[in-house]
Amino acid sequence: MTTLVKICGLSTPETMDAALDAGADFVGLVFFPKSPRNVLLRPAASLAAQAKGRARVVTLVVDADDALVTDIAATVKPDLFQAHGNETPERLARIRTLTGIPAFKALRVRTPADVAKARDYPPPFVLYDAMPPEGAALPGGNGLAFDWTILRDAAHPFMLAGGLTPENVGEAIRVTGAEMVDVSSGVESAPGLKDLARIRKFIETVKSSG
Repeated sequence: MTTLVKICGLSTPETMDAALDAGADFVGLVFFPKSPRNVLLRPAASLAAQAKGRARVVTLVVDADDALVTDIAATVKPDLFQAHGNETPERLARIRTLTGIPAFKALRVRTPADVAKARDYPPPFVLYDAMPPEGAALPGGNGLAFDWTILRDAAHPFMLAGGLTPENVGEAIRVTGAEMVDVSSGVESAPGLKDLARIRKFIETVKSSG
């Protein structure tokens, strides 16, 4: 089975095209003002329209209130919400009730006990990301990997994130058996600046690892 790929933090038509042309299965738009990858509603709607019919659009939010998620749902019309803050299972259910759009939880993990929290969250799946450094401004997208072996007993399917690059993603898939992988900083030349060649290389590596 071929592993699915999500390119997150896209913010320009050029980088969106690069991800789509290379065969991304998911494309991620970040709604978090502290992030160098943050997008506003109207530009995000244009990017989502660019991806329509070619990849599933994921909108990443961090402890977003009802007003923001309903605005995103109405304007951007994503396929999925990615909850990347301290959202509870109840909050994910609330997002789906409000918008009619499924939400998946990004869990920040360091130990098997962190991984086990996934059982509390509803389908369709969870995303495992590295625990950010103490005092970090961003909950994800920090370019940090974690010990993939802690996912040995994780329930499938899941999406793997955290420090993935074109150079290590093949090994990450081999170790974890992840059905989906997610990259942001690993295909950038600087924070928020996507590198077209690295996007293509990442996707090529994943698709040849299946």
